[in-house]
Amino acid sequence: MKDPLSAETDLTDLERIIGYNFRDRALLERAVTHRSWAHEQVPPGDEEQARKLHNESLEFLGDSVLGLSVAHYLCNTYPSGTEGELSRMKHRLVSAPTLAKAAQRLQLGSFLRFGRGEEKSGGRQKNALLADVFEAITGAIFLDGGLDAATTYLCFALQEELASANPLSAASADYKTLLQEKLQAERRPAPRYAVIETQGPPHQRTFYVEVNWDGGKIQGEGHSIKSAEAAAARAALAAINPGEADIS
Repeated sequence: MKDPLSAETDLTDLERIIGYNFRDRALLERAVTHRSWAHEQVPPGDEEQARKLHNESLEFLGDSVLGLSVAHYLCNTYPSGTEGELSRMKHRLVSAPTLAKAAQRLQLGSFLRFGRGEEKSGGRQKNALLADVFEAITGAIFLDGGLDAATTYLCFALQEELASANPLSAASADYKTLLQEKLQAERRPAPRYAVIETQGPPHQRTFYVEVNWDGGKIQGEGHSIKSAEAAAARAALAAINPGEADIS
């Protein structure tokens, strides 16, 4: 475990990277604390005390702040955009892969506090955990400085993704929509998705989803049902028309 001086220096470095200085440093410290670390600091079974230390509630709050801020940005940037276009762009911008990429760019993983087991399993490189800490920091900034401060951080942290967002690229990356539209265009029934297996502990689930359409079925996997469905849809597009799902 790092000594207090080292931890304080880390927080100062993190504030510099994210471009925000906290009035309440404890919020930032909590935002980078994974539940595995918190559970090692409290007596066994003291879940309530552990919840006060780790970042899951901040992650929950940050997810909502992120959604609102991105929706506001998109409505201002594309005032004539349809609801479908705006929804697809928002979905891509707030997705775990997008947040993990931004977190990697900011090197947020190097500031995370993990328990020994999660540290050994390579938690600092896991996209799901990187996306989680991105959301937790957003929630912490919201509590410390309000919506304007959180929005400023998000515009900075997601500047590359926001700059490249547009209705065409968002539609291209929405594999479930692409698959459904392709089947509809060919007057074929809509695809059907079903979770066929779930593996892993509650905090790190892997879902296996099968998509069925008239003419075939194929599986996809992901750390959420949505991501597993998207993976299955992408695989289906590749099976129906090789090369069609190779979209960046």
